[in-house]
Amino acid sequence: MSGLLSQVVAAFLGSASFALLFQVPKDQFLFGGAAGAASWLCYLFFLRFYPSVVLASFAAAILLSILCRVFAVRRKTPITVFLTCGIFPIVPGSGIYYTVYYFIMSQNDLALYKGIETLKIAVAIALGIVLVLSLPYSLFRAFGRKTQN
Repeated sequence: MSGLLSQVVAAFLGSASFALLFQVPKDQFLFGGAAGAASWLCYLFFLRFYPSVVLASFAAAILLSILCRVFAVRRKTPITVFLTCGIFPIVPGSGIYYTVYYFIMSQNDLALYKGIETLKIAVAIALGIVLVLSLPYSLFRAFGRKTQN
């Protein structure tokens, strides 16, 4: 359990650090970090019950996109502010690294396997984001701030 907590905290800190790197307004750091932590928690949850990194990445991208749309409406901020920070934990960076590593080491079978797996993960993330972004704005409008007259 402590390993899970430390991974979620690391995902939060990594996403919040990317918010700092991308010069996101300071009042949005916590939301960018929360989006990344939630997406990583969803990824770990799906990976535990269904051992497919592609499906886990797809589910995490869907949750991330929904959360980012809610944050964007609630905070009156463009969705990309949260999406670029929150996607950091689920990007298949190690897959890209090992694809190139195996290619350079002339282990072409492993390079091809890792490359195809990485491509599947990237497509799953893209499809998850596109699926949620294609939903009408009116579904998320209920999360907007109430204005006082």
